[in-house]
Amino acid sequence: MFKQNQDIFNTLAEALAEGVILVDKSQTIVATNSSTDTIFGYEHGELEGQTLEILIPKDYHGSHEGHFKGYVKNTTKRQMAVGRDLYGLKKSGVTFPVEVGLNPLTIYGNTYVLALVKDITERKKAEQELSHWANIFNESLNEIYIFDCETYNFVNVNRGAQKNIGYDLAELKTLTPLDIKPDYTKAQFIEKVKPLIDGLEEKLIFETVHQRKDGTTYPVEIHLQLSILGNKKVFVAVILDITERKNYTEKLESTVEKRTIELKNALAKEQELNELKTKFLSLVSHEFKTPLSGILTSTVLMSKYTLTEQQEKRDKHIKTIGDKVQYLNSILNDFLSLERLESGKLNYNFTEFKLSKVIDEVIYNANMLLKEGQSIKYPEHIDDFSLYQDEKSIVLILSNLLNNAIMYSQEHKTIAIMVNQNKTTTTIKIKDEGLGIPKKDQINIFDRYYRAENVSNIQGTGIGLNIVKNHIENLGGNITFESEEQIGTTFTITLPNSAAK
Repeated sequence: MFKQNQDIFNTLAEALAEGVILVDKSQTIVATNSSTDTIFGYEHGELEGQTLEILIPKDYHGSHEGHFKGYVKNTTKRQMAVGRDLYGLKKSGVTFPVEVGLNPLTIYGNTYVLALVKDITERKKAEQELSHWANIFNESLNEIYIFDCETYNFVNVNRGAQKNIGYDLAELKTLTPLDIKPDYTKAQFIEKVKPLIDGLEEKLIFETVHQRKDGTTYPVEIHLQLSILGNKKVFVAVILDITERKNYTEKLESTVEKRTIELKNALAKEQELNELKTKFLSLVSHEFKTPLSGILTSTVLMSKYTLTEQQEKRDKHIKTIGDKVQYLNSILNDFLSLERLESGKLNYNFTEFKLSKVIDEVIYNANMLLKEGQSIKYPEHIDDFSLYQDEKSIVLILSNLLNNAIMYSQEHKTIAIMVNQNKTTTTIKIKDEGLGIPKKDQINIFDRYYRAENVSNIQGTGIGLNIVKNHIENLGGNITFESEEQIGTTFTITLPNSAAK
């Protein structure tokens, strides 16, 4: 009868694709099927009489002993090690992932455990690959949207897209691409994707505008393809935010147009120059020629005023010459500072100094540039304020901002300097009542060579604020501003009292 039962067992076991291992309570292998032999790399019958540990990697022997004894005491049919990875050991010494189901048996009063073993190597590879692609999908810096071909409802959206568009995944699953594309009607969108649906195109690339949850919009480049998700067709859209590209292109086009005009004017005035090599040379030529012409004119006129009673006229031209020389010196300092910043040759020399000393020097030099009726309001209560910073850079920064305030303010206006200091930072504000910066120009005001449209008729290189910002950031600080046309501008500098060396 036992022989008959054993034959039935063997027949059933051989019919299974899974490995079948029968062990007694001492963990001795009683029987296996051919699938087990194939999975673990043994000859038929070679495993019988061996202990079960022969099929388990050594690193797991200790924990396995306790798990097996516990199972024998409380035998129930169950999946082994749910939530944990299990590994088998081939005869060749190779470990591989397995899935094991345990079934308790009692035969002729003896306790056995029937283990069903699956080699899940391929499944694990598939899971890892799926996990890998899921990570790529979620962590991609580009926005990725998957939406249904028929309903257009979003099926999945990666984290990058959620962050940029401002909706979470639950909200997006109630929306369609039309909800974030203000420039498209449904009919227009259907017509747009029709070549993909009809199989005429494998991929569509086009530019449009996306609208965030907060209502703001940004330009995008869309790469759209058809795909299959489960049993349904979906669109997969990879979105590139091209804001920077658009801004750069528009700015470049504007700069090229502006500089082209300047080049034409310079060529007309300077017959001896065959061509200007760069926009930079055009800028230098223009900014130096104007003050030099003023100096020459004042010098010629001064020579005509020889009488004592003409001293007032001479003084007027002496001031003009001084102002022009001061302006040229300022330009030279800006270009030298710019060259040092670009070449990395700038070394900061950190020392401790009184802030009042620097403010006095900056105001003294700026007084020579004041227009008629202009005045500078000195900051209050700064005698005890000290900084451990690069003193020359602080002078350059404040001089540049104060000179701008004078240049872009009308006569009989006041420029105020305000200073506050706590234990860690010093805040300096320079406030004028000048022309102000137009709203549309404010985003670019720190860009090199950029000048607001309302000061195009006033001399300037457009590099001062760029230099100021670079120095401040190199010293560990930051600069912000508030401005309104015809009201004035306030620049706020925040610096650490002790910059890192």
